[in-house]
Amino acid sequence: MKIKVRVSHEKDTKYASLICKIIKESAKKRGTGIAKKDPEYIKSIMIHGNAIIAFCDEKLAGFSYLDIFQNKEFVVNSGLIVFPEFRKQGLAKIIKIEIFKLSKKKFPNSKIFSITTSNPVIKINTELGFKPVAFSELTQSEEFWKGCKSCANFDILTRNQRKMCLCTGLLYNPNTKNKSKKNINYLSTGDKIVLAYSGGLDTSYCLKYLIQERYEVHTVIINTGGFNKDELKKIKNRALSIGSQSHRTIDAIEEYYHNCIKYLIFGNILKNNTYPLSASSERIFQAIKIAQYATSIQAKAIAHGSTGAGNDQIRFDIAFQIICPEKITLSPIRDRKISRKEEIEYLINQGISICWDKAKYSINKGIWGTSIGGKETLTSYHDFPEKAYPTKLSRKKSEKLELEFEKGELVSVNQKKGNAIKNIIKIEKIASKFAIGRGIHIGDTILGIKGRVAFEASAAIIIIKAHHLLEKHILTKWQLYWKEQLSNWYGMLLHEAQYLDPVMRDIEKFLNSTQKRLTGTVNLILYPYRFHLVGIKSKYDLMASSNMAEYGEMNYAWTAEDVKGFTKILSNQMKMYHNLNKKEE
Repeated sequence: MKIKVRVSHEKDTKYASLICKIIKESAKKRGTGIAKKDPEYIKSIMIHGNAIIAFCDEKLAGFSYLDIFQNKEFVVNSGLIVFPEFRKQGLAKIIKIEIFKLSKKKFPNSKIFSITTSNPVIKINTELGFKPVAFSELTQSEEFWKGCKSCANFDILTRNQRKMCLCTGLLYNPNTKNKSKKNINYLSTGDKIVLAYSGGLDTSYCLKYLIQERYEVHTVIINTGGFNKDELKKIKNRALSIGSQSHRTIDAIEEYYHNCIKYLIFGNILKNNTYPLSASSERIFQAIKIAQYATSIQAKAIAHGSTGAGNDQIRFDIAFQIICPEKITLSPIRDRKISRKEEIEYLINQGISICWDKAKYSINKGIWGTSIGGKETLTSYHDFPEKAYPTKLSRKKSEKLELEFEKGELVSVNQKKGNAIKNIIKIEKIASKFAIGRGIHIGDTILGIKGRVAFEASAAIIIIKAHHLLEKHILTKWQLYWKEQLSNWYGMLLHEAQYLDPVMRDIEKFLNSTQKRLTGTVNLILYPYRFHLVGIKSKYDLMASSNMAEYGEMNYAWTAEDVKGFTKILSNQMKMYHNLNKKEE
C-alpha cells in the first residue's frame, strides 16, 4: 500500500463534499461529534493550504485541517478523519503529526489546541507535547464554540457553562519555557533513520519494514574484523536493492583493538573462565560509530535488529542514550515481537527471498572470535555438532608457535614482526586449521536469564593463555592477585553494557601499569583441538633472574634458622586462635 500525505491545494476542493459526508458519518457512528462544516468552508481551508490530505494507492484516505482564532493567538487542529477502509493502518497518527507540523510552521507563535474524546488522539497529542487543560485555557472565540452545536453532547457543554464536557482539552504552548521533551520524540513521514545493517535476516526485515513505514532509511555496517571486502560489497548491494537510500561501511578494527581487545589481553579476560567476550565486546564500538554516523547525517532516529530476549538490545540502547540522547531508538523486531518465520514470510511477500530459512545457525564473526547459535544452544544437554563450526579441522600434524610480547602487546609471531591486529589475524589463520579455541559458553545474561552459545576463537584463547603464562613469570604475587580481581570486574562490566562508565577507564590505567615489564617470548605447540604452553623467555623473569634459591632444591639467601624464625612469626596468630579454642573446650 502506497501512502501519500501532503498539504492541501486548490485542486483538492473536488473532495470537499465527500470529506464533509465522512465527517458527519463518523460523528454519528461515535455518538459524539466533529464540528460540522459545509463544503464551501472546507474548500476555503484547502485553497489556503490549511489542511492535510492523505491518499492510499491514489485513493482519498484521510483529512485534517487547522483554523485560527483570536487574532492568531490560537490555532485549532480539527476535523481528523480516516476513511473506514483505511483505518488501523497508523494513518491517523501520520495525519495528526503532519497537521501539527503545518500549524507550527505557519503560526510559530500561536497556541495550538484540540478537543477530543478519542483516547488514541489524546495519546498522540501528548506525545507531541500537548498538555490536558481546562476549557478556560482554550480560545474563548464564540465562532469556535458555535461549531460544537453539531455534537450530540452539546447540552452537556452548555449545562456546565462551557467549563467542561466529555471532550478533553489539549494545548500546546510554544511560549512555555520548560516544554515537554516529548514534543520532539516522534517520527513523521520522510524522517531520516540510520539502520545498523549486517545483511542478515533480522536487519533486512527492519530495512524493508521501515521503508514501508515511509521513512528515509540509510544503512551502515561497522566492521570490527568479521567481514572481507567481497562480503562487505554483497551486504552493500543487498541493502541498496531492498531500498536503502544510502549504505556506508565504517572500519572500526583499530579503535576496537586499542580501546578494548588490548585490555582483554592485558586482563587475560575469559568470561566464566571460558568465553573471550568475542561478540559482546564488539557491540559498544559498533554502537559508538553508528551514533556518530547518525549525528553526521542528521538522522532523527537509529534502528537496530535486536530481539527482545538478548543482550545486544541493551548494549545498543544504552550506548545510543548516552552518546546521542536526542535521537529516537527503534527496534522493529523487538517492538513488534516478530518471529523468524514471520520475518521470512514478510520479506517473501515483498519480493525479497534469499533462502534465509535454510540457515540453521546464526553466526557472528569478528576479529576476536566467532559466536554461533542454533537449536542445540537453546538446550542444556545437546552437544554442538562438528559441522556447525565455520572452520574445519584441516591440519593434524603438530606445529610450533612462538609469540613475542612487548609491554603486554603482541609484536611478533614466529619471529616475524607485525602490528597487533595483523598478528591476531595471522594466529587465527594458523590455529584455526587445528580447530583450536572451540567451546560452549553458559553465562548469565543482562536480563537475568541463562544463555548458551557456541564459539570458536583460536587466536583469542591462545594469546590470552600465552600472555597469562608470561605474567605468571614476571609479575609479583600481589600484582597477579589484584589484577585477577579487577580483570574479572572489567570483563563483567563490559559484558553488562557498562563500558562507558568511568570506572572502566580507571581499571584500564591499572592494567596499563601492570604491563610495563611484560616483555618476552612464549613458546607453544599446536595439536588438533588443543595446544600446549611450553615455556617463556624474558629478561624480567622472576624465576630465572633469582639467585636466592632454586624451588625445591637449594636456597642461597637464608639459613635453616631463618626459616624456623620465619615460620614462628608467620604462625603466631593461628597459634593464639587455636590455643584460645582449647581453653574454651
